Amino acid sequence: MEPSAAPTLTEPDAEAVAEVMQGLASPARIRILARLLHAPCSVGELADDLGLGQPTVSNHLRLLRHLDLVTGRRTGRSVVYELHDAHVSALLQQVLAHIGHGGPGPSPAP
Repeated sequence: MEPSAAPTLTEPDAEAVAEVMQGLASPARIRILARLLHAPCSVGELADDLGLGQPTVSNHLRLLRHLDLVTGRRTGRSVVYELHDAHVSALLQQVLAHIGHGGPGPSPAP
């Protein structure tokens, strides 16, 4: 019996994955996502919690929304942001677990 060929990723799917990975290539955006792992919150709360300016947080959230990594829902006069779904949460948790278990990072000093 011949082994079946491994499925290949189409070019459009590979481009979509690369776009998401590029979106994650910012420490500020990772910090925003990590904060949203704990609970939904507003731009002001994110800015205060992360020590970033509100315009900076808003710009990062705009990109994260475009990539379907976060969603926003209006609550009165403010917008509350949260992770898009369980897939985003699982992705972030897996990366954080990888880093916590000897993933890429600074090498220990000799």
